[in-house]
Amino acid sequence: MTTMILLDYSQIALSNIIVQKLNDEELIRHMILNSIRMYNKRHRAMYGQMVICADGKNIWRKEYFPEYKAHRKKGREDSGLDWQEIFRVLNLVREEIQQNLPYKVIHIDRCEADDIIGALVYNSQEFGLHEKIMIISSDKDFIQLHKFKNVKQWSPIQKKQVMVKNPRSYLFEHICRGDPGDGIPNILSDDDTFITDKRQIPLRQSVIHFWMENSDNNQKMNMTEEAYRNYQRNKMLIDLNEIPEDIYNNIVNIFNEQKPAHKMKVLNYLIKKRCRNLIESVEEFYNG
Repeated sequence: MTTMILLDYSQIALSNIIVQKLNDEELIRHMILNSIRMYNKRHRAMYGQMVICADGKNIWRKEYFPEYKAHRKKGREDSGLDWQEIFRVLNLVREEIQQNLPYKVIHIDRCEADDIIGALVYNSQEFGLHEKIMIISSDKDFIQLHKFKNVKQWSPIQKKQVMVKNPRSYLFEHICRGDPGDGIPNILSDDDTFITDKRQIPLRQSVIHFWMENSDNNQKMNMTEEAYRNYQRNKMLIDLNEIPEDIYNNIVNIFNEQKPAHKMKVLNYLIKKRCRNLIESVEEFYNG
């Protein structure tokens, strides 16, 4: 392992596409490449190599919990954007980056970028290495990784470093409250809450505080049987320490074995794709 900039590819790209209503291949490519250039230039001196972390297909969380992100399809249909074209371009540009830019690009079936970033961060703790890592993402799921002293996170949306006083408490509360954006209900509510338009059962802060204060004891004794079952459900979906072992090992092995493209290919690629505004900044794509 080494110092790394872990960039959440889909989150970086989609946040810009949605805000700017982009559908054009050249504009999307330029936006993605310019974002990578900017974050590489800003962080490479301290954090070294850029690693592009991209979502795969057939995500394992959907196998475990079919309701996971099930409501997002409707949201995309209502957006007015051509999502088939957008995903075609995202996949195309990701492949171009792997072939032409000097970065490792980790894209694995059944894995989300969250899994890749989580696995590489946890792997950085092995053998006492603790190399510096900068996560480029606005996703609050990565706050749980701030418990490691070698990990920092930069939010492109807020344009500042993400700071939380107690990442462990944050993770516990996040598990209890679930994640409506990902279709995960709180631990008092049924699996199908969001896909059947049920209302979540209210979960008081005082109850979460009691569970948290007594978390060193057997949590099963503090919760009802159903709440504890749902706590385990949410922990599996949210806690990045719960990544299945075979998936974790696959991520680490692919990272270790992959060889990034030579930096001399960058200029030819930018010329070929007519990225005129980026050509004069070609050096800013190189690793630190």
